[in-house]
Amino acid sequence: MKITQIFKTHRQTFSFEFFPPKDEISAVDFGINVGQLMKLNPSFVTVTYGAGGSTQERTFALVDYLQNKIGLTCMAHYTCVNATMERVAQDLKYLEDKGIKNLMLLRGDPPKGQKSFVAPKNGFQYAGELMRFARKSFNFCQAGACYVDKHPEAPSIEDDIRHLKEKVDAGADFLITQLFFENKNYFRFVELARKAGINCRIIPGIIPITAYKQIERFTQMSGAEIPRALKEKLEKYKDDPDATYKAGIEFSIGQCRELLDSGAPGLHFYTLNKSRAAVEIYERLTS
Repeated sequence: MKITQIFKTHRQTFSFEFFPPKDEISAVDFGINVGQLMKLNPSFVTVTYGAGGSTQERTFALVDYLQNKIGLTCMAHYTCVNATMERVAQDLKYLEDKGIKNLMLLRGDPPKGQKSFVAPKNGFQYAGELMRFARKSFNFCQAGACYVDKHPEAPSIEDDIRHLKEKVDAGADFLITQLFFENKNYFRFVELARKAGINCRIIPGIIPITAYKQIERFTQMSGAEIPRALKEKLEKYKDDPDATYKAGIEFSIGQCRELLDSGAPGLHFYTLNKSRAAVEIYERLTS
């Protein structure tokens, strides 16, 4: 089923992101976690792959398994990294033949060792170009990514919104944000997007904070603004993992409730392949 069909009957959706297990032990943990999350009856799930295009084959296999064996509505990530037009056409035809109807189309991070993204010969420089190619040649439901606190490479939020509008016009049916922690920034971003003529769903991307060291990593990764009160609380508990976990979960639950109560069209959880936090947050929200 296309995710846009789900939108027709669900004002708010709840979805989860996974990545392929890297080894046998991880696969066992992953199986347990998927089992836990399946009980929540998610609207859809997404499967990403490693930086530089690594684990792509495992991503395709996992999407096939989760959709065709488990019965979940799945969306496969696909990036411009090392992807010529011929390779893209081949890969998307493979996914189409497997019955996959949803794609998250991204530029992707530069391969390891490269400081900036360089398009492959006869490939794509931007996600919008990939969107346009896929829309012209196939019939997928296509999602795009966006940054509430602006893309790290964009000189301003206005410039970022302008490029996002180009991406949506190229074929994005809906958007999922990168992680963020300040809800006011999300609603400001949505307002700017609407003023720019971006009218599709913009689903908030949520990542539960469960450890002190995550704060610095998340900030570096996405440029997301960390609320001062949250940072101070986590610093207070940095030597107490249980207290840190509890504080992080309480913050995430409050963030999610405010988003939903204020009209956000659902939540997309970045699970990091760990179910405990996502399950706890979801159950608290829906109890």
